[in-house]
Amino acid sequence: MISKSAVEQAVNEWLEGKDYFLVEVTVSADDRVVVVIDHAEGVWIEDCADLSRYIESRIDREEEDYELEVGSAGLGYPFKVLRQYQIHVGKPVETQQKDGRKYRGELTAVDETTFSVTTEEKVRKEGEKRAHKEMVTRTFSYEDTVYTKYYFK
Repeated sequence: MISKSAVEQAVNEWLEGKDYFLVEVTVSADDRVVVVIDHAEGVWIEDCADLSRYIESRIDREEEDYELEVGSAGLGYPFKVLRQYQIHVGKPVETQQKDGRKYRGELTAVDETTFSVTTEEKVRKEGEKRAHKEMVTRTFSYEDTVYTKYYFK
């Protein structure tokens, strides 16, 4: 069986000096390897092909029989690493929390343990007869988040 750490090592070697970053490496029981990379300005297919060739040059198919897929974290792909949150600050996102609630709004802040989303919500303050729309910023922990992804209409 192919080693996930061997694949990650090859990917990290290729990433040196580039603005790309590793999102995820998965290796299935039948040696299907999936590598997902990302970049603040998007991922070029030529770079995916280049990374695929690089991995194949580092992990010998004679020793390890594997199927390799290299791709990018697409628009609807949930964020997996902190850097994805960081490059989407100021952009629209959708997040679902473990309590089942979903929020759509602008990703306004990110740190090591939490992120904030500003949404437009109907709010009725005490003493008011009608609710009015107001911008509300909510802060979420990564632990309590099912997913967060770029949101487009």
